[in-house]
Amino acid sequence: MAKKWSRLLQNLMTNTMQLPQDVMMDLPRITMIGQIHIYIENHRGLLTFSDREVRLLLKQGQLLIKGKSFVIKTILPEEILLEGKIDAVSYLNE
Repeated sequence: MAKKWSRLLQNLMTNTMQLPQDVMMDLPRITMIGQIHIYIENHRGLLTFSDREVRLLLKQGQLLIKGKSFVIKTILPEEILLEGKIDAVSYLNE
């Protein structure tokens, strides 16, 4: 019941104060430029990195990025810029 009220309050504040949902609900913001760049904000850490796969921890679940020739261009505590050929981006609810 408390979770339901919390979500209702978040939605009310988001709509009333016109704040982005990703900020209020602690969701990741993902920006892709074609298949060559992906910028992810509001993640909780890098779990796995190889030239073909990147796995990021989110508040709820994980983000899996698959492709080729990955290079981390920028990494900050809650932001990452990845470059390479991106084939798939998946949300894992585990």
